[in-house]
Amino acid sequence: MKRRVFVLVIAIFLIAAAALSAQDKTYTIRFNTVASPSDIQVEAMNKFAEVATALSGGKLDVKVFHSGQLGDQKTALLGVMKGSLEMACDASPAWLADIGSYPEIGVLEVAYLFRDIDHMYRVLNGPVGQKYWDTLAAKSGIRVLDAWYLGTRELSLTKKAGPVRTPADLKPLKIRWPNSEAWLDVGRSLGANPTPMGFGEVYMALKTGTIDGQDNPIPTSYAEKFLEVAQYIVLTDHMLGYVTPVINEKLWKEMPENYRFYIKQALTVARFYMNQKVMEEEATLIGKAQKEYGIQVIVPDKKAFMDNAKKYYSDPKFAKRFGDGAYAKIQAVE
Repeated sequence: MKRRVFVLVIAIFLIAAAALSAQDKTYTIRFNTVASPSDIQVEAMNKFAEVATALSGGKLDVKVFHSGQLGDQKTALLGVMKGSLEMACDASPAWLADIGSYPEIGVLEVAYLFRDIDHMYRVLNGPVGQKYWDTLAAKSGIRVLDAWYLGTRELSLTKKAGPVRTPADLKPLKIRWPNSEAWLDVGRSLGANPTPMGFGEVYMALKTGTIDGQDNPIPTSYAEKFLEVAQYIVLTDHMLGYVTPVINEKLWKEMPENYRFYIKQALTVARFYMNQKVMEEEATLIGKAQKEYGIQVIVPDKKAFMDNAKKYYSDPKFAKRFGDGAYAKIQAVE
């Protein structure tokens, strides 16, 4: 009996010691993005690092890596999945559908899905989004922690491409999209013949004429100087762009609960910081691009693009990929 009590006491001591050790542990978190230092996304990541470090008393040591220093979008996400990288900030459902072997999640990033930013957040940060994030974590080991607004995605085209006003105008053009099947489907849904290409290659490809255009929110296109080598902005408004900061699921579960709370709080601060700056820039940068680079703004037949996307995503293969009625259910979220 005494032996059993002794063993129990030792076990309790070891559990308590492990808990104390976990509370005292300093976590070094490398947070990677392909965005350049001038990008608002990097500013928001630095804000997250600042707040997380302050809240944790330095126990969360967040180090931000920009310009793809620890890998491009795909490489970084694979690193988070395997645990060789702690966090990445370039994740989004179109990437996660391929990398996480979870095609259903791709429905969260298709053309003309969300009515406005409020609708987007009701979906992504509500029960619908949480169900997708939990399933992804179980399947892939990647935990989505938040969603940061990047801006409304528009087309920017070279002088050679000429103005685009309808889906038919896009057909002969080489328009860059990220190299994942879900992203390429976005391009196809608009009527384009998408060219897959890494983010870091876009500027030179536009400059040399390898591609005729690309799609990104205006703040991203301006920060990365894509508009310096473009001639037209086409206001298709085809997607509300966002990124989902992600962390390795095993690491997330290992952390003490208060550390997880600090990370979530810091991400919320960074989200509001980024969202406000993005919306401010969306209201001013088109004018700056016109003045600085001679950019011409095209207001296209948006209904034609919306109808084209609706028709494209009505193909039965998407019901099979995303789940029957998934697109309509998300659009119906109030």
